[in-house]
Amino acid sequence: MSPAGPRWDLEHRRLYLCTPDRRDLADFIEACIRGGVDIVQLRDKDLDARPLLRRAVIARQVCRDHGVPFVLNDRPDLALEADADGVHVGQDDAPPALARRLLGSDRIVGLSTHAPAELSAAGPEPIDYLSAGPVVPTPTKPGRPGTGADYVAEAAQATADWPSRSGPLPFFVTGGVTPESVGELVRAGATRFVVVRYLTGADDPEAAARRLRQAIERSLELA
Repeated sequence: MSPAGPRWDLEHRRLYLCTPDRRDLADFIEACIRGGVDIVQLRDKDLDARPLLRRAVIARQVCRDHGVPFVLNDRPDLALEADADGVHVGQDDAPPALARRLLGSDRIVGLSTHAPAELSAAGPEPIDYLSAGPVVPTPTKPGRPGTGADYVAEAAQATADWPSRSGPLPFFVTGGVTPESVGELVRAGATRFVVVRYLTGADDPEAAARRLRQAIERSLELA
């Protein structure tokens, strides 16, 4: 059985890697974790189910070896089969309630939100966290406009009143997260961050993750 649920205190996790599959997947994830990543999602829109399942098992094992929760994107059925610690679903994916029924109460269910109406609708859902964004347009979400920092402030205000396992519902901000951007995002109310391109495109992902984690910690100390 996966150790998710009460063991995974998302309240204190700050840096969330979302990565597609890549040839060096295990080494890349391990380097990012050494640099400060403390939750990992595998998100690959191109792999069919069986190849995705094989890659998810690899990612899960690296994460488990380092005590970091592993989340699979879109597919609660494959998350269950891979013994992932949870699943992340979007607005057009399986509903969070279905993901919860499939995975049970001890695993993580996360939900993407991109607009105030989606944020409001997330309140009653059986989720452990939500993501808010992308703050700026990003190639990982083609055609989706940026929400701007005001949406981060809305998410911070809304989730403060929603209970979770250990306090207000955690939310992670997405879109254009870099060491240079986190200060503004923290001032808008963010305390947790999803990163894609800053790490997936880095020549030295461990060093890049460390720079980003240090920037987050400094910004939170100054807030």
